[in-house]
Amino acid sequence: MAIWEQVLLGIGAFILVFLFWPGVKVALERSKQAEHPDWQGALLPIGAVILFVVLLILIVKS
Repeated sequence: MAIWEQVLLGIGAFILVFLFWPGVKVALERSKQAEHPDWQGALLPIGAVILFVVLLILIVKS
């Protein structure tokens, strides 16, 4: 990748972080205030994705 592409990619990443930071900050504050965080609601989709990826890898290898 050329230098100008790397610089452009870095600037784009910085702009994205700058634009999304207020929303991330609010989300972090809300998560700290949650009394009973719903870990099963987050872990179930993550586990399903991991199992799906493992299944795809096994299908490709055989």
